Amino acid sequence: MTRWGTPVMHEAQAPVTSYDDELASLVADMVATMYAADGVGLAACQVGVDLAVFVFDCPDEDGVVTRGVVCNPVLELPEGKDRRLDDGDEGCLSYPGAFVECARPDTATVRGQDAGGADVEYTGTGLLARCLQHETDHTAGTVFGDRVSARNRKKLRKQMESAAEDYPEGWPTTS
Repeated sequence: MTRWGTPVMHEAQAPVTSYDDELASLVADMVATMYAADGVGLAACQVGVDLAVFVFDCPDEDGVVTRGVVCNPVLELPEGKDRRLDDGDEGCLSYPGAFVECARPDTATVRGQDAGGADVEYTGTGLLARCLQHETDHTAGTVFGDRVSARNRKKLRKQMESAAEDYPEGWPTTS
């Protein structure tokens, strides 16, 4: 798992232009890694690949699980009177063992392409809305720590350092 601080985590990712066997293999590896880490989403940069694609398997606020692949994601968030913030806890597989409050809109829609190049659109509430925003952020070079206060970033670092022995180099494939 690529960790925060690695350059690929903090740069906008290259667009997906080839929907081929190489992309299919990457997506399969990402899904396996996400499940091994008990995550709900994973972007290519988190496995060290500079490509604007993410995978997810995540429940919405009603417990309905949605799974998918999104290449070249474009995020749409509610504005004005339709915008309500959810300030729930958020974490990141690239900064394991650490969670802090991060305010995000409680509904989100993402559009892009699937691994075969077909157009896809996903709309989510609750954790799914947070996941779609979080993973789209990764493709733009933003980690959620960029969205929280300096105090909460310090709290994140302390939590991650306290949990470090549970997440050794090579995690989640290393026991």
